[in-house]
Amino acid sequence: MERINKQNIVDSVPQKGFFGQPKGLFTLFFTEFWERFSYYGMRAILVFYMYYEVYEGGLGLDRNLALSIMSVYGALVYMSGVIGGWLADRVFGTSRAVFYGGVFIMLGHIVLSIPGSLTFLFISMGLIVIGTGLLKPNVSSIVGDLYHETDRRRDAGFSIFYMGINLGAFISPLLVGHLQADYGFHWGFALAAVGMFIGLVVFIVTKKGNLGLAGSYVPNPLTPSERKNAITYSAIAVFVIGGLLAVLIPRGLFTINTFIGLVGVFGITIPTIYFIVMYRSPKTTEIERSRILAYIPLFIASVMFWAIQEQGATILANYADQRTNLNFLGLELKAAWFQSLNPLFIILLAPVFAWVWVRLGDREPSIPVKFAFGILFAGLSFLVILLPAYFGGPNTLVNPLWLVLSYFIVVLGELSLSPVGLSATTKLAPAAFSAQTMSLWFLSNAAAQGINAQLVRFYSPENEMIYFGVIGGAAIVLSLILFALAPVIKRYMRGIH
Repeated sequence: MERINKQNIVDSVPQKGFFGQPKGLFTLFFTEFWERFSYYGMRAILVFYMYYEVYEGGLGLDRNLALSIMSVYGALVYMSGVIGGWLADRVFGTSRAVFYGGVFIMLGHIVLSIPGSLTFLFISMGLIVIGTGLLKPNVSSIVGDLYHETDRRRDAGFSIFYMGINLGAFISPLLVGHLQADYGFHWGFALAAVGMFIGLVVFIVTKKGNLGLAGSYVPNPLTPSERKNAITYSAIAVFVIGGLLAVLIPRGLFTINTFIGLVGVFGITIPTIYFIVMYRSPKTTEIERSRILAYIPLFIASVMFWAIQEQGATILANYADQRTNLNFLGLELKAAWFQSLNPLFIILLAPVFAWVWVRLGDREPSIPVKFAFGILFAGLSFLVILLPAYFGGPNTLVNPLWLVLSYFIVVLGELSLSPVGLSATTKLAPAAFSAQTMSLWFLSNAAAQGINAQLVRFYSPENEMIYFGVIGGAAIVLSLILFALAPVIKRYMRGIH
């Protein structure tokens, strides 16, 4: 039997058929479209569901606690990608991971659509965390499998894929927000479940003819002894953790606030351990070690960017609900609709950015320079949103165009950093850790949201100028440092441009 390698995989994929890209991009584009439809539709109303009063259909939680839980939830969603990447690399491959993940996500949304209690909320979150950890990093890894390392279509292909993500994220808050406002939260969550079901159908029906060998192999399979050890250690971990929780929770020694703090710690320590393990692994070559060192400052920049961007679903969502005048030009706006602004701007601008990168050719900015622009724009987006409080004070309703402008500016940063980061991760990843390195990329988002779970507690309308100013200013300073270090980082990338 012929050994499966990168060239075998690329040769097995129909190389034209979707906007000049490999045909498999069609399958992954629409699978991720529906997965993001389900996730962002749910997320657009979830924080409101937590802090709205019971008579309004919510759970009646403290607002700042709801914001922290939302950030922790986001952190766990991306942190679980570590497990999903490991399982794909060592147990069942990326294609099966995507399918299993979609099933868990759909079940999570179904549970959330059933009127219940805080317990139902946490069960739903657990299912979606597991499912997204399996699906999210691995569907992106399969995109990387469609291209040879020297294929110049790769960045443009990831930008097209990224546009599919945001088409789903744009449409769902509009529909889910409308259902929530007119019929209640649980109808909105039910629509999210339907979206994930459609995504599973698209993946199953089209993968055989479009993906070839991409995602079908296990790059670093467990040996029988490793498999036995993995099962044993997992069982021990579940038993120990379950026992500790059974003892600590009734005594009040493990609370929601304790859990929030632990997630923040894990958000920093897990990526650190990952970098050390990959760097010291005997399966990592000298060139790959150099590329890992180049990846570290990019990872830190990504954490800074996502710490700002992800507050669009927490602080800025609350800002839209509590601080924004929703009666605008005779229209009655829904707070959830503002969650569609980010993906809308990406849909409009992603083709422009993809065209610009290809058009520039050899003059295209290097990866670290693109990252520097990304966090520069993120910082500016927070400086913009502090201006309404400066001009009008913390007690006046704000013109919604301020929010629109802030979302627009951060999207300029996102398109400079996020699709480029996906592509750079597939280029810089050690061969033995391909899917796991993609999980590491998503851990930058997990780390950011773990940090946010602490930061959002300090927000209030009275101190929002300080809040936005300090975080935005820190991002701008970091961007200037990254601009200065870009030539050094590029050298350590060892031929990756």
